[in-house]
Amino acid sequence: MKKKLILGLAAMLAGSLALSGCASNGGSGADGGDSANDTVEVGFFGFSAANSFAQAVYKGVEEASTEAGAKSTFVDGQFDGQLQVQQINDAITSKRYDVIIIQANDNLAVQEPLKKAVDAGITVVVEFAPVGPELDTADPQVEGAISFVDPPVGNGEALAELAGLACEEVGQGCKVAYMEGSPALPLDKARTDAVLSGLKANSAIDVLPTVVGGYSSDEGRSAFQDIIQANPDVDVVIGSTQAVAGASLAAGADSAIKFIGNGTPESAVQRVRNGEWFAVYALDVVANGRKAAELGIAHANGEKVEMGSLQTSLSPNNGLGTKEALDEADFISGYDE
Repeated sequence: MKKKLILGLAAMLAGSLALSGCASNGGSGADGGDSANDTVEVGFFGFSAANSFAQAVYKGVEEASTEAGAKSTFVDGQFDGQLQVQQINDAITSKRYDVIIIQANDNLAVQEPLKKAVDAGITVVVEFAPVGPELDTADPQVEGAISFVDPPVGNGEALAELAGLACEEVGQGCKVAYMEGSPALPLDKARTDAVLSGLKANSAIDVLPTVVGGYSSDEGRSAFQDIIQANPDVDVVIGSTQAVAGASLAAGADSAIKFIGNGTPESAVQRVRNGEWFAVYALDVVANGRKAAELGIAHANGEKVEMGSLQTSLSPNNGLGTKEALDEADFISGYDE
């Protein structure tokens, strides 16, 4: 059965802010037009203009575009995969953009349009979520496209590794609970399978039954109450940063539970750095946007670039955001929920 991420990629980073809509660092921002001059036109086809994560990535795109003398425009995907298909097809017809940077709302629906874009001579950069059925690789799954992504399987493996680090402080029999985001989403299923596989491979860890923690504080609080009722001696709890925020609030300031958040909003980073939480899965979101634009602009200018790479290469400690790692990097995420 084909794997499909309809809005699943946004799940890990849900927690939108009502920020600005389409924006440009020099272009008109309107549809149509052309790039029949020497200025590289970059279209950032983001999840949604109302999403704080997408806006932070676009900040990096803008910075890199300005430094390169290029123009960038935020094309609002509105968390709609079919809308992005239409937007890509329109971009091919209008020849508006030299570079398309895509945060795909549907990892399968946009495959064919992006291949057509590549065939039309447009540089395509897949950013954050892989485009294609494989959720465990940074290798390009659209021939000719650049892939600069954070595969959910690697994300899950890192969360399990962080739990192992937390359990080193607890000792044998360390009880770990995982609050899954949304079991209906293939991205979440891939991540959950990777988390549980990693936890079960650690002989020091006692893996508790998985609960659904969702992507809100209220969902996290409710899931944590289920965990604590069945296992009042739980040692480590993992979940989305939104769910963990609710869980840690329910646990209270004096709780000895080690919380691990999946995501890097600034509020979660600060909770780790001040000792409230054990760790977060850390991505340098603005730097990722900057890198995606640098790759795309260089490729559009005829330079050879790396076609497949992991975003954790730009993260502190390869994404393992412990207090020590975040403090050493003096890490600032660039967005909040």
